[in-house]
Amino acid sequence: MDTMSVTVAPAQSTSVAGARDSTRDFLAGLAHPIPAEAADTVLLVVSELVTNALRHGDGTCTLDLTAHPDTIEVAVHDDSPQAPRMRTPDLNGRTGGFGWPMVNRLARTTSVTPRPSGGKTVRALLPR
Repeated sequence: MDTMSVTVAPAQSTSVAGARDSTRDFLAGLAHPIPAEAADTVLLVVSELVTNALRHGDGTCTLDLTAHPDTIEVAVHDDSPQAPRMRTPDLNGRTGGFGWPMVNRLARTTSVTPRPSGGKTVRALLPR
């Protein structure tokens, strides 16, 4: 099983880009590569979850990627106990609301788990 963990710095546009770059490196290094479309989906989910963690999670977050035989697991840990929620997207582009529903549509499963030390882990399992 292939795994990777990356700590992402406070909310800066380069932080999300760095998470995507690390994800690309992880996917490129897999012993059993995944199709380009699946890789694009993983990158999109990483972008959304890391952006949300930095925006709503009060500082840094940690991105963990794990390659299972049939799935890629994306787990983002942050310090906020507040779980993501479905809401009506803002069509005027001011407050978002598109990311969490999109992640739920792309993933086989999603989960939000409180961490014993505080905060939460948001996890998405994506098909390879």
